[in-house]
Formats: sequence, structure tokens, C-alpha cells
Amino acid sequence: MARRFFLALALALFAPMVQAAELFMIERQGCAYCVQWKKDIGAEEYGNTREGAHAPLSIIDLSDAPPDGVQFARPVVFTPTFILVEDGRELARIEGYPGEDFFWGLLGMMLKAQTGFDVAG
Repeated sequence: MARRFFLALALALFAPMVQAAELFMIERQGCAYCVQWKKDIGAEEYGNTREGAHAPLSIIDLSDAPPDGVQFARPVVFTPTFILVEDGRELARIEGYPGEDFFWGLLGMMLKAQTGFDVAG
């Protein structure tokens, strides 16, 4: 009985630390929309949001292969492309950067649909 209690306690304490989802931004040198995203939002601001805590951001170059253990559903053609990944598998993507207001709305809908993220907070 005590063993089950301690297992449940350990799961309760460490489960919130596990980041199941990750957001990849695929960029390329000279991409004006990539530069605009970084100016409007940037990795630091993104990381300080509820969305950033739920799906931490990694930025990779278009010419680089996906990180080990990560598989995108199809090749990336447009930059920036934001790919939501869970357990190494692509769940959804946003192709292009439609501006700050649209980005947050699209990202919130994507996170809610794919991971159950509570947009309202």
C-alpha cells in the first residue's frame, strides 16, 4: 500500500515537469517573415508565455535535418514554418507568419486541438 502511495506521489510531483509537446520554428537566412516574427515576438517572449511553457520553442534552419527522434510529416517548403511535435511526431503546423495577432490565435487553436491546451487560461 505504501509503495503505491509513493509511486502516486512521485507521479504527481514530476508529471508537471514533463514537456510532452514542442514547437519547432524552421527558418532560413534572409527570410523577412522570420526576421519579423523575431522582432514581433521572439524566442524570449515566446518562452515567457503559457504557450511557450506548454510547447517550448526550438529554432532550426531549413537546411538542417530534424533533430534526432523527430519526424516531420512532410518537407518544409515555406519559412517560417512552426511545427508542433509530440513524442517525436508532427501533430500540426503553421506555414508562414501572418502577423502577431493571427499567430497567437492560430497557435492557440492548434495547441487546443492537438494537446488540449486551455487557451482561456
